[in-house]
Amino acid sequence: MRIVVVGATGTIGSAVVAELTRRRHEVVGVSHSRGERRVDLASETSIASMYEGIGAFDALVSASGQARFAPLEKLSTEDFSFSLENKLMGQVNLVRLGTSHVRDGGSFTLTSGVLATEPTPGSAAVSLVNAAVEGFVRAAALELTRGVRINVVSPPWVSETLLAMGRNPSVGMPAGNVALAFAEAIEGRATGQVIDARRFR
Repeated sequence: MRIVVVGATGTIGSAVVAELTRRRHEVVGVSHSRGERRVDLASETSIASMYEGIGAFDALVSASGQARFAPLEKLSTEDFSFSLENKLMGQVNLVRLGTSHVRDGGSFTLTSGVLATEPTPGSAAVSLVNAAVEGFVRAAALELTRGVRINVVSPPWVSETLLAMGRNPSVGMPAGNVALAFAEAIEGRATGQVIDARRFR
């Protein structure tokens, strides 16, 4: 399959690229600020341009999208707007604008996160957008045509991210294991599902 990976140079995205390449898929990597192909998820124009440059594909993975993490009293309107425009509407627009480019029987796999259902102090904006992405996927699955599927992977804290933050990586999950959840979403037949990456520990 020809698979587009948005966020291909990130921690999870690079692991997804490695796993899909190992499975002998053709991977088209897209990044926000590095690599040959780039996209700004906050810009519909940028997303449309990305699709025009890529052409037809069999599956798209979104392992990208930023959201602000901070105590509620310190989160500004701009912080919420940034989170909504990037991780929520960015992924929604990847689907909306990508339906005319994905081949029959293709798929979209988005990313939410465990904070959608297991919030922590400081996660108000992140929990908001993660839960909204999951709601969108469930609803969009009812309307996609031509056999096109859509799912969302919900990863926990990733070990490599925790290590970079100076925290204990053992309480997280390696990105390589998270990538297995994306591979299942692409190669399986499910649609409208939230796939908990912790199943792949």
